[in-house]
Amino acid sequence: MTDLSTLKGDKVVDARGTSCPGPILAAKKGIADVKVGQIMEVLATDSGTQKDLPAWAKKMGHEYLGMVEEAGYLRLFVKKLK
Repeated sequence: MTDLSTLKGDKVVDARGTSCPGPILAAKKGIADVKVGQIMEVLATDSGTQKDLPAWAKKMGHEYLGMVEEAGYLRLFVKKLK
C-alpha cells in the first residue's frame, strides 16, 4: 500500500474553500488533464468530499486511492484508469 502522506499527484486540483459540489466539479474538470495511470490530487476543505469523491471516481471508472488529513484541509487521491 502506498503511503499517501508522501504521495504527490501528477495533477493537483485545489478546491479548498468551495463547498459541494465545488470539489467534484473541480475534479471532473481536472481529470481531463491527467493521463491514464496518473494520479490526481484534490485539495478540499468540505468534509462531504470524503464521501462524494470516492463515489464519483467509482462511477467514472477511476480508482479512489484514499485521503490524508492535513491541517485544515483534506488531500484526496484518484488514479485515472481510462
